[in-house]
Amino acid sequence: MGEASRWHRGGTSKHKLHYRKEVEIRTTLQELLLYFIFLINLCILTFGMLNPHMYYLNKVMSSLFLDTSVPGEERTNFKSIRSITDFWKFMEGPLLEGLYWDSWYNNQQLYDLKNSSRIYYENILLGVPRVRQLKVRNNTCKVYSSFQSLISECYGKYTSANEDLSNFGLTSNSEWRYSTSNTNSPWHWGFLGVYRNGGYIFTLSKSKSETKNKFIDLRLNNWITRGTRVIFIDFSLYNANVNLFCIIRLVAEFPATGGIVTSWQFYSVKLLKYVSYYDYFIASCEITFCIFLFVFTTQEVKKIKEYKSDYFKSIWNWLELLLLLLCFVAVSFNIYCNIQIFLLLGQLLKSTEKYSDFYFLAYWHIYYNNIIAITIFFAWIKNMFLAIINDTYSEVKADYSIGRRPNFELGKMIKQSYKNVLKKFRLKKAEKDEDKKTKDSGDFAEQARREGFDENEIQKAEQMKKWKERLEKKYYSVEIQDDYQPVTQQEFRELFLYAVELEKELHYINLKLNQVMRKLSAL
Repeated sequence: MGEASRWHRGGTSKHKLHYRKEVEIRTTLQELLLYFIFLINLCILTFGMLNPHMYYLNKVMSSLFLDTSVPGEERTNFKSIRSITDFWKFMEGPLLEGLYWDSWYNNQQLYDLKNSSRIYYENILLGVPRVRQLKVRNNTCKVYSSFQSLISECYGKYTSANEDLSNFGLTSNSEWRYSTSNTNSPWHWGFLGVYRNGGYIFTLSKSKSETKNKFIDLRLNNWITRGTRVIFIDFSLYNANVNLFCIIRLVAEFPATGGIVTSWQFYSVKLLKYVSYYDYFIASCEITFCIFLFVFTTQEVKKIKEYKSDYFKSIWNWLELLLLLLCFVAVSFNIYCNIQIFLLLGQLLKSTEKYSDFYFLAYWHIYYNNIIAITIFFAWIKNMFLAIINDTYSEVKADYSIGRRPNFELGKMIKQSYKNVLKKFRLKKAEKDEDKKTKDSGDFAEQARREGFDENEIQKAEQMKKWKERLEKKYYSVEIQDDYQPVTQQEFRELFLYAVELEKELHYINLKLNQVMRKLSAL
């Protein structure tokens, strides 16, 4: 019982405990405020990368290259391609007309073309488009013995092991010779397979008539064969009005079952970041984000050193580590993308006669946006559950669970600060002492004697009243600043006697109630 009598031996004073509570609450509020600023900064970074013009740029480009029909055939567009014949109609029709804009709607020559096409008069075609084909070898599938006399060729599905690397057709030109990849672009994940770089490649000309002749020549010489499994059409645009790049990839997959399955990708991205004043504001938010990341990392390292293995027993600590990991990944992606843009953008724009592979830059930029989106999701998850894992909230919840009135130090702090400000500006007079007790309206004992109670019952009632007042003052008073007061031996004895007397009173009341019920039933 040594711990029970700690208060009587001069333990921690209530004033010090109250001060410790206030320091704890102030620290909690500071952490909440700091994290709220971090969330605002992260939201600015996330939505600051978006531009409403991205949607409209994708929309107009997809409408031009996907929904435009072949002249005279309203139902034939890129989405509806089902055969090789449909594919060549698209290449010589909507694709050709969509890529080359060399005159106004009144047939007047466009101004300041500088040997480049301006799609919809506003979007500069960067470099020249590229067309790439991947094939599989013959005999990449096994023919059943009963059909071997009828079937001499068999082309299986595309895999890197089945890919055809040999030259074919008119081997004098590059589109008939296999070329290895010299770019850093990732492999393409299509509907029917994963396709690597390289293949049979040719680029389009700056001249519309030359490109059309190229398409006709390839069609007549059967550039597309039974072994063809996929054809990529890649090109990039830049709109200076909204400072956006649009990287476009049209994909036609040729399954082993026959027919064609089409798909597409339109990426509108902002590769030139720091141009306007708003961009510089976003840059300052990025620096602030790195500072927050350093502060939060330092805090978690200190916690790990303090709690050691116990730190990893909480799921909320794992959430904190996951959030930090995502933040570091996002920063790494951002740095990597900026470095690659700085190194490659000048080279890609240097020559207008070659294909400019912006797909690599757009691919990693989209991944960076996805990482930021996942990061802000988990950041808000942590924010929503921050109060649940907070110690102060847990103490208040525990007080309610035992039927005890919680002591809200935060409310007292705000109320006291408000009163101090009023007093300082003399807007409120000093309050009088409200702790004086009001006199009783009558004598409890005299009233009990007049009602016929004997002296023993009156003494027991007075004793129970004193116990009740003392216990309520001890455990239910809002003036008590410490929430954890141990019970001494004497207090435990008084509580026990108080409970015994309450049990006796309850038994006495039950007897009286039974007597009344019997009298009522006899009537």
